[in-house]
Amino acid sequence: MPSLTRKLVKGRPYFYVRHCQRIDGRPKIVKTTYLGSLERLLQTVEQAQTPPAPQRAEVLAFGAIAALYDQAVQLGLTELIDAQLPKRDQGLSVGQYLLLAALNRATAPSSKAQLARWHRQSILTRLLPATADQLSSQAFWNHLDRIGEADIVAIERQLSERLVRDLKLNLRTLVYDGTNFFTYINTRNPATLPARGHNKQKRGDLRQVNLGMLVSTDFHVPLFHKVYTGNVNDATAFQTISQELSQRYRQLAQGCEHITLIFDKGNNSAEAFAVLDSSPFHFIGSLVPTQHADLLAIPLDQFQPLAGERFAGCLAYRTRKVVFSQERTVVVTYNERLLEGQLQGINASLQKARRKLDELQASLRRRQLGKVKGGQAPTVQTVSRRVEQILNGQFLKSLLRWRVQPGPVPTLTYRTDTAAFSRLVRTHLGKTILFTDNDPWTNEEVVAGYRSQNQIESAFRDMKNPHFLGWAPMFHWTDSKIRVHAFYCVLALTLTSLLQRTLHQQGLDLSMDRALELLSGIQEVLLVYPRQPGQHQPRTATCLSELDAEQQPLFAKLNLSRYQRA
Repeated sequence: MPSLTRKLVKGRPYFYVRHCQRIDGRPKIVKTTYLGSLERLLQTVEQAQTPPAPQRAEVLAFGAIAALYDQAVQLGLTELIDAQLPKRDQGLSVGQYLLLAALNRATAPSSKAQLARWHRQSILTRLLPATADQLSSQAFWNHLDRIGEADIVAIERQLSERLVRDLKLNLRTLVYDGTNFFTYINTRNPATLPARGHNKQKRGDLRQVNLGMLVSTDFHVPLFHKVYTGNVNDATAFQTISQELSQRYRQLAQGCEHITLIFDKGNNSAEAFAVLDSSPFHFIGSLVPTQHADLLAIPLDQFQPLAGERFAGCLAYRTRKVVFSQERTVVVTYNERLLEGQLQGINASLQKARRKLDELQASLRRRQLGKVKGGQAPTVQTVSRRVEQILNGQFLKSLLRWRVQPGPVPTLTYRTDTAAFSRLVRTHLGKTILFTDNDPWTNEEVVAGYRSQNQIESAFRDMKNPHFLGWAPMFHWTDSKIRVHAFYCVLALTLTSLLQRTLHQQGLDLSMDRALELLSGIQEVLLVYPRQPGQHQPRTATCLSELDAEQQPLFAKLNLSRYQRA
């Protein structure tokens, strides 16, 4: 047992602790620990009673990183990728680089130049340790340039198999659609993927990249994606992609006997349906209403209400009609909420158009009165072109009647065609024309299936979010790098979608944004104390930021305590 011993050296007392053990029946000193002088003992006691203040604190991103990393671990993501692209040297593998890129996209989209800094400020320093050199832009692309288009296809195919087999993803209905992302790639760049086309973010002045994607209606988990040239429209791209989707179906169908593909009318073409009709896919699509005046003319008293609370205010008329060379089931729906929304949009467009026409009229009158003399004199042709530009929105040309009369200065008159407006409301607005080869399905099943398009619309909105899951910034100028960029953006969507699905299964229904916002607020705080005499390393202590009432159940349900520093 230990005992305190005092020893005088040159008249000054020094203290030791002696540790004794009984050996062969006799007490023997086995260890002596030097404590120092009385002054040092007092200092030690005082320090124990008043611990030193931390020298510094390091705040590390914890919650969102841990939650998404856990999804990747459960999925075996890095192992799956590395099986396709084995590691060639020391340091991070291709799978680990892709995971880092996906986590960065999901939580704090940044350029590769900022990757090392982001990594250093998160718990990835211990989950995926890496040096600054290993996270340089050069090192990143030295590894990811190994990924070819065929590798992406192979990895995605294996990943979708795992999602279906291990996570029991629901495949009854799948949704396909396309979107585009503008770039700042100049016209002299030889890359072929970026090209000018109809941009859905109103940036037709820039080259863009198109992305087609197939997602589950089970929390919009991606099962297929395709990057294609920015000047190819959706319908043309779908002709080719539908063949690839058919191949993917045959792979996925091992886990599901019946899969219905849902897509928007922008993907319609005779060529695409020739492929779909010969594929194992069932489908639900929609038709352009103006191309089917006979269906729009059917009076509402021949429509039947849909059953169920979620279909309140929705009517349907069912018939058969030849569409794209085949007789198919057609369901025309009328939705009061859709009507209200369309009326609001049309009235807003009319108001805007009238304001611009009034401004044009005023400009012409000022010139007639001689108040404006300079510039190019207006002609009937130039005024007419300007009116055509103003009335470029949907339905405007049929609702606003106008006339330009010649003269020294042309005059413009216009009016709202109230009869045309009434006819539009009576025959067109509020209606959607659906068609399907799921002949046994009820009207309710067809409508519910088509409504699941909101899953892919939500996925695309998420990918254009500047805070989470952002496609931008993208600073890559070659086709191969653009494909890899798209791939880890899709992987980021996969992890976040699975996270949202996991939370739902745990009884927590949150939007993607809200879940990531709450999780990102959970941070790990590392306190570093001054190094004391005799210490080789400074003492540290860790704690988490205080969890509020919304963060606590997330932390508990996801069991994030597993990722706290030991």
